[in-house]
Amino acid sequence: MRIATFNILHGRTVADDAVDLNRLRAGVRDLDPDVLALQEVDLEQDRSGFADLTAVAAEAMGAVAHRFVAAISGTPGATWMAATGEELPGTAAYGIALLSRFPATSWQVVRLPRIPTRFPMYLPGPNRVMVVDEEPRAAVIAQLDTPFGPLSVANTHLSFVPGWNRRQLRRLSKDLRGLPGPHVLMGDLNLPPGPAARWSRMRALASAATFPAETPQRQLDHILTDHPGLRGRGVTAPVAPLSDHRPLVVEIHAP
Repeated sequence: MRIATFNILHGRTVADDAVDLNRLRAGVRDLDPDVLALQEVDLEQDRSGFADLTAVAAEAMGAVAHRFVAAISGTPGATWMAATGEELPGTAAYGIALLSRFPATSWQVVRLPRIPTRFPMYLPGPNRVMVVDEEPRAAVIAQLDTPFGPLSVANTHLSFVPGWNRRQLRRLSKDLRGLPGPHVLMGDLNLPPGPAARWSRMRALASAATFPAETPQRQLDHILTDHPGLRGRGVTAPVAPLSDHRPLVVEIHAP
């Protein structure tokens, strides 16, 4: 079973700053995943041609089950509010998506802890202070009917704020373990491998540098499990026609 996680930067290619749906389709087809976790996904946004990027990816991979979960209702960088899941059809949104070639027997949305106020964040270098209005973060969990039997898979995009992402990861991994196993957790965790494994209490099924896309030096994107029987083989972080991240792909096997 081939699984992948990919932060798609709302479908944008860094080199020309353009969103081309054909590039997204080609990128997903090249990955050829059975289960795909996407982050930074647009819905009805002007910058991505008012497209449903989840639907575009689902068609490209032949998904029989998929779910978009909005973290933000409105326009990132402009006017937005935390999504509740009760937004009206046609509302512009931004969030995450989970797609599968296997049927989903249930879905669960987890709204993760968020820093409630704007705050100063100190960056490397002289006089580098940024006032952050941290966006809401969410996770989606699907229970999938796979060739290995039932599998609970989570996708998320965690905060970039040190410490806060660890709190979110602890919360999500606790919720995931409350569902039937085996468990797989995927996404852009904004954490290196050591802390990702330590705070989730899971082990990596795939290890490869994924960021920045042109010359990857860090792994921010992860595929983790707490099941001793699952094994990862053939790990790749291939060049993709879009995004500032590379996708992380692995073939998982069970004895």
